[in-house]
Amino acid sequence: MPITIAPEGRELTVRKIGAKINVRRHLMELGITEGSKLILLSSSGGNVIVIVKEGRLCLDRSIAGKILVA
Repeated sequence: MPITIAPEGRELTVRKIGAKINVRRHLMELGITEGSKLILLSSSGGNVIVIVKEGRLCLDRSIAGKILVA
């Protein structure tokens, strides 16, 4: 499921990132890779706030919709 509709407050595993290579590379630099763990804090209007490792990130809906989690 896309991270935009995932349940808040649960640890999620990134299964696939369906974005272009330059976006995937940027997400990788931020710590979001296939198999990584993150926690969804908030999802509002498609925009999401997640905890990755020890930091918080805000992702807009165009990028968040391409991150599939389980």
